[in-house]
Amino acid sequence: MPETQNTEWKASWRDEYLKWICGFANAKGGKIYIGKDNKGNVVGVANAKKLLEDIPNKTKDILGIIVDVNLHTTTEGEYLEINVEDYPYPVNYKGQYHYRSGSTKQELKGAALNKFMLQKKGKKWDGVPVPNVLVSDLKEDTFDFFRKRAYKSKRIEEEVLTDSNEHLIENLQLKENEFLKRAAILLFHPKPENFVTGSYIKIGFFESDSELMYQDEIHGNIFEQIEKTMDLLFAKYIKANISYEDIQRVEIYEYPKEAVREALLNAIIHKDYSGNTPIQISVYKDKIMFWNDGQLPENWTIETLTKKHSSKPYNPDIANAVFRCGYIESWGRGTIKIIEKCKEAGLPTPSYYYESSGFWVEFRKDIYSESYLQSLNLNHRQIKAILYTKDNEKITNSTYQEINDCSRNTASNDLSELVEKELLKPSGQKGAGAFYSLK
Repeated sequence: MPETQNTEWKASWRDEYLKWICGFANAKGGKIYIGKDNKGNVVGVANAKKLLEDIPNKTKDILGIIVDVNLHTTTEGEYLEINVEDYPYPVNYKGQYHYRSGSTKQELKGAALNKFMLQKKGKKWDGVPVPNVLVSDLKEDTFDFFRKRAYKSKRIEEEVLTDSNEHLIENLQLKENEFLKRAAILLFHPKPENFVTGSYIKIGFFESDSELMYQDEIHGNIFEQIEKTMDLLFAKYIKANISYEDIQRVEIYEYPKEAVREALLNAIIHKDYSGNTPIQISVYKDKIMFWNDGQLPENWTIETLTKKHSSKPYNPDIANAVFRCGYIESWGRGTIKIIEKCKEAGLPTPSYYYESSGFWVEFRKDIYSESYLQSLNLNHRQIKAILYTKDNEKITNSTYQEINDCSRNTASNDLSELVEKELLKPSGQKGAGAFYSLK
């Protein structure tokens, strides 16, 4: 049986294992067995009775906590079981803070230590108060914008909207005693980057992963970033197919606006702003990717996001203000809504995944649509063949000749080119049984 989040095996005792006890106390608690090898087999410990007294004393003197130590006797020898409780306050080993994560122990430093300290105090990053900032320092235009949207969404009492900015901040719970919270700075301050490094958004258009064609940065507070980013994405980066119904102009974008907006809002609400890294949106010819420094709530998986789930925003104060403003329609449905809107638009299901120390949402185009195929400079025969394969799952060389009224040699050349462009893949069979399907 392997070691887990809650169990650790040690063949013998060393005082440095107090760090492991510290790690368990700061995480979810657990058990440390002294006298077992790394496979969990009993190997015995020679000085078990002395350790039965020494370990609790050293734990109390150095860590300041109490642990239960039990002696077990087997035919293979004696071993100790150290039971460590989950402590409600931070525990340190000689000024170091250790934490049990999975089956490993890590020393917490920098941003990770700050985050841990806040969690132990029952606080979130966006709820920390900031000194020397007044409500009068916040942006009046943003308050006006918020009031108009909140009134339209009907998610805040009407009399609150006519109150002073001071009262509005208090009603949104963006103040602690006389101090504004970090969330208030990010939401309403004209220059939040003066207080939070990296609190902006980058957009880039990539020809390939290594070839950036052009880029933009969106600065300002969160409400300004949402509006500017959506405007810029759909004016410069995301194309629209234009058609007319009678005299009415109709624009159908490559990606549904509602899905893109949800991805942007999720990145903002769930971002770990202590990472000091901007949200990054990478646009390609066939996909668009959103990245933010963040992680899933504890015990959640990617699968959790694809079905109905509770709402656990990483920044609850920011999430509350964005909800009151009417950007979010309901709690805990953002990721499901993204999937639904993409399906309605005939697009592949978007992907959610972790990579490069952050969270990704990836939208992909329907690369087998006629409009996209035309942009690849395919000839009319190849486009017809792709659309045929899309409807019929496969195509043979003889079928290609038949639907395009062309020679076998032309069909072979066209199909080879579609394979090179990674639009079709050959079955691998030879002769009469050979066919091609979508890549």
